Amino acid sequence: MAALASALALLLGTLHGQVMRGPIAPICRDGQPCYEPAAGVRLSFSRAGKTTNVMTDAKGFYRLRLQPGAYTVRTNQRFGTRPQPGRVSVVAGHARRVNFLIDTGIR
Repeated sequence: MAALASALALLLGTLHGQVMRGPIAPICRDGQPCYEPAAGVRLSFSRAGKTTNVMTDAKGFYRLRLQPGAYTVRTNQRFGTRPQPGRVSVVAGHARRVNFLIDTGIR
């Protein structure tokens, strides 16, 4: 069983990181955050007609394993459905940190 899990780990890649959203106020001021963790956001990774979803935790962190390839990323947010970056690449057997920013449109 452990050998199967090891073989599977070599076939998939891992993405992990934090999702932030902002600006959260029209004017950013010293001593006050202009961005905040995007808690409870669904990230959707799409490739070749297949979509895999993951939810961020209370601090905006996520982690998932995907097949290798290039993915388009979207969110379930009313504003900022296209986080930056909007495309990511997954490499088999590698873990990669990718942080996303959701633009709230507040200016």
